[in-house]
Amino acid sequence: MKKSEILIPMERIENRILLVRGQKVMLDRDLALLYGVTTGNLNKAVSRNLERFPSDFMFHLSGKELKDLIFHSGTSRWGGTRKPPRVFTEQGVAMLSSVLRSERAVKVNIQIMRAFVKIRQVLASHEEIRRKLEEHDHKISGIIDALNRLLAPPPPPPRKKIGFHTD
Repeated sequence: MKKSEILIPMERIENRILLVRGQKVMLDRDLALLYGVTTGNLNKAVSRNLERFPSDFMFHLSGKELKDLIFHSGTSRWGGTRKPPRVFTEQGVAMLSSVLRSERAVKVNIQIMRAFVKIRQVLASHEEIRRKLEEHDHKISGIIDALNRLLAPPPPPPRKKIGFHTD
């Protein structure tokens, strides 16, 4: 993508991708902001096309999930939300481009898809590093044990008993 076509910095998109119910998702209000529409208009477009958004593409946050999200984001208020926000999985975000039919929505959607791919690549890389560390963990722990034995001070010599002894 050319620099002139970048509408939104990648970091701004990546920071809006959350982990909810073990899935990477984006909030309706964050997507609306990125697409340049109101949250209400985004949700209206989705409501008119609910058949395109099964539960693995989009779902509502529960009350507890919303409270946890507010707590973790450090926000004291959530802007007077009357309904639990909708969250969209990667597939749901892809489906939004067919519902929001503006040129900006298409361009922003491409950027969001690239952000999801980048996050997936980073997580896969971290998983591979973790796996390699586990493979070598027993070797490393053996080396650490040997070093600890070498660095430990020698045990003190046995002490002579003081006092009267009978043999």
